[in-house]
Amino acid sequence: MTFSLARIPTVLQAIVAGFFVAAIAANVWLLFLQNLSVLPASVAEVFFLALFLWWARGGGPPQAAREARSKAFRNAQLTSRQWVWGLIAAFFFAVTVHAAIVLLFRLVPYPVEDFRHGYDLSFIPSQSLRWIAVTISAASAAICEETGFRGFMQQPIEQRLGASVAVVISSFFFTALHLTKGWALLGMIPIVFGAGILLGSLAWSVRSLIPGLIGHFVMDVGLFAYWWTGIAGTFSARTIKETGIDAAFLIACCAFAASLSIVIFSISKLRKSVPELK
Repeated sequence: MTFSLARIPTVLQAIVAGFFVAAIAANVWLLFLQNLSVLPASVAEVFFLALFLWWARGGGPPQAAREARSKAFRNAQLTSRQWVWGLIAAFFFAVTVHAAIVLLFRLVPYPVEDFRHGYDLSFIPSQSLRWIAVTISAASAAICEETGFRGFMQQPIEQRLGASVAVVISSFFFTALHLTKGWALLGMIPIVFGAGILLGSLAWSVRSLIPGLIGHFVMDVGLFAYWWTGIAGTFSARTIKETGIDAAFLIACCAFAASLSIVIFSISKLRKSVPELK
């Protein structure tokens, strides 16, 4: 792979565009939630996300950038076989991430207060409304971040520097966006970066954002509901320093290894389904 200074402007444009598309769009939901009750905020966010997807896929202004936006969004039509492998990859991607977090907090204590800082849903009056808020939060993060990082950022860089470099760059900035969160402890950084690598590889392998978007959504429902807000329960397992290597720890290790293997295998199957990637 050769590198020239002439390629730098396009790469920088992709980084800036992807980062801001992801970061700004994802925060619209917070503005709605802070200024409206849950149900009106949810309706407003659903309309916003629909409008955002329409624009990202090439609709609306600026007209001169419509083709570039459509290309960045990876508007590929998935075959039935690609749907099957894409959904398998999406589900087991979410399992992989949650298994990794479980393993992390069997090695070090789970810092509940740090993880839940900024995610207090006590102002929402009922459990059902909290679940609605969690679901909309997960959808907003998945749609906006996948569009920004794996679409607007990664896709143009793939064309200039190749897939491997593009996936690493998008994963780096995906991780950087989350470093401001209270849960962004040292042990979480490789998990977030690894998630970015898998999502970036998935988007490239099938030439579509849809499987990664679904996987990101499923992952985030679990993150918001369990790890960040606690509305689905609280992780209470002690570290193996206290309990020793027990059956639960071994099961988590097996779940992580098996699910990661399935994701990687699914990505390889998807890659073979795209003629130019064979």
